[in-house]
Amino acid sequence: MRKSKKERQQLLQETIKVNPFITDEDLAEKFMVSVQTIRLDRLELSIPELRERIKNVAEKKLEDEVKSLPIDEVIGEIIDIELDDSAISIFDVTQEHVFKRNHIARGHHLFAQANSLAVAVINDELALTAKANIRFTRQVKLDERVVAKAKVKGSEEKGRTIVDVKSYVGNELVFSGEFTMYRSNKQVKIDS
Repeated sequence: MRKSKKERQQLLQETIKVNPFITDEDLAEKFMVSVQTIRLDRLELSIPELRERIKNVAEKKLEDEVKSLPIDEVIGEIIDIELDDSAISIFDVTQEHVFKRNHIARGHHLFAQANSLAVAVINDELALTAKANIRFTRQVKLDERVVAKAKVKGSEEKGRTIVDVKSYVGNELVFSGEFTMYRSNKQVKIDS
C-alpha cells in the first residue's frame, strides 16, 4: 500500500539517515514510486543526491580521524586513511599549478601533496616533518591526476616515525619520498 506524501517523506529521511549510500532507484523501489518522485522529495527536503551524500560522509570521517592538521590544509583530496598505517590522496593538476610556458607542474605542489599526506597519516595532535629524502622521477603536466600513497614504515628513537610516499600518474611513478616525522606522543604501531 502506498504511503501519503508526508509519510513517504518522513520515511525517506529516516531511510537515508540510516543508509546515506542508498540510491534513488532503490528508494523508488522501496516506496513504490518513480525515481522522479524520489528526486522531487529529496529536493523538497533539501537532501543532497547520492554522490554528494557519499562525499559528505567521507569528509566527516576524515575530519573525525585526521588529528595532526585541519583537513582543509591537506594538499589534494584524501580518499582513504588508516591512521598510523596508510593513506591515499588525489591531486588534479590545473592551470594554477603549472609553469605558463611549458605546462609542467611546479615541484612544490607534488612535494606539498606528499608531505601533507605524511603529516595526516600520523595519529597525533602534533606531527611535523623533521627530514625528507625526495625524488622526482618524471615531469607532471597540466590536467594529469596525481595519486599519492603513504605507508607508515616504522619508528626511530626520539618520537620519530618514517612514512614512505609514492605518487603516480596512472601506473607511472612520478615522485617518491621518505619522510621522517616528529610526533609528540609514542607510536601505537610499528610496521616492518
